[in-house]
Amino acid sequence: MNITKSQILNSIKKIQLNGFNSNHLTLNSIEELELKDKVLKLKISISDNLNVEALKEKIRLQILIDYPEIENADIQIKHNATNRDIFSSTLQKKNSILPGVKNTIAVASGKGGVGKSTVAVNLAVALAKDGFSVGLIDADIYGPSIPLMLGVHERPKVFQSENSVKMLPLEKYGVRFISIGLLVDDTAPIIWRGPMASGAIKQFMSDVEWGELEFLIFDLPPGTGDIQLTLVQTIPLTGAVIVTTPQEVSLIDARKALMMFNRVNVPVLGVVENMSYFIAPDTGKRYDIFGSGGGEKICKELSVEFLGGIPIDPRIREGGDNGIPMVYDLPDTEYSKIMMNIARNLVKQVNIQNSKQSDKIEIIFDEN
Repeated sequence: MNITKSQILNSIKKIQLNGFNSNHLTLNSIEELELKDKVLKLKISISDNLNVEALKEKIRLQILIDYPEIENADIQIKHNATNRDIFSSTLQKKNSILPGVKNTIAVASGKGGVGKSTVAVNLAVALAKDGFSVGLIDADIYGPSIPLMLGVHERPKVFQSENSVKMLPLEKYGVRFISIGLLVDDTAPIIWRGPMASGAIKQFMSDVEWGELEFLIFDLPPGTGDIQLTLVQTIPLTGAVIVTTPQEVSLIDARKALMMFNRVNVPVLGVVENMSYFIAPDTGKRYDIFGSGGGEKICKELSVEFLGGIPIDPRIREGGDNGIPMVYDLPDTEYSKIMMNIARNLVKQVNIQNSKQSDKIEIIFDEN
């Protein structure tokens, strides 16, 4: 018999005890797990202040109920730093690199071709339309597309302060942004090894004068490679948004991206399903070209929020090619209304996440 940390964590999350918040637990909270001669030895680290003996007994009983083949369970509980201490430490780390930025959001996907950059751009513009100060980092070093999608190709200006030289981000549609595409020729391929690409992302954070921002969005490259790891190791992210399409071939990789963020303790704020359906303009009939329900399915499976499903519309592509995001250019379309709703759902999830970690002032926006 083989018992995994994930299985034990699922059992512990069933427990109800005053002062115990199982949402604070991750796989890393389980420091030791050993099953020998039908006796389970478990060492778990928690940050909640509560009756440890009562929690030990509840965990032991829950494991014995869920796994009848286990005859006994030896439970050890270790107190780690409090949530407030952890939050204070991570906040100091972020403030040393991005001192004026309140929330950092990664927009990611497990594979390419799902429209992640289009979602990131329109999401940033949607937040700006709702009155937030927004920044956007094009972290897809090998395939930068943000300059094209925002219709800007000029080079960023540089200014020198007493202690440093920094770039000024460009701004369009209320969004400040930076991209390697602004610094190299359009036809020049970026032939860099991983450490060089990772170094560029660090510079986009530390060597750009972002000023005061309520949201800084990172448009990540597809997959789970060097740039993703560099980002999560450099600053504590507020959370991540996963972009997928409905079909299973996309969902397989979306699961991997989602699990990567779970493994490095970055909250997944939700899933956006792109290319959800197509409405024929002549008949009004709906076609599920790539299947249906995949995004909601993965959300239920992995207990994350479904932020919304985006239809296929040729004008989305046209807006990206012409440098005019559709959410800005055609605000009354179904796409734009859905995109604004996705942005507002994201803000709600950010508020929920922040309220778990601190007493930060809640971000309020006008629903109208």
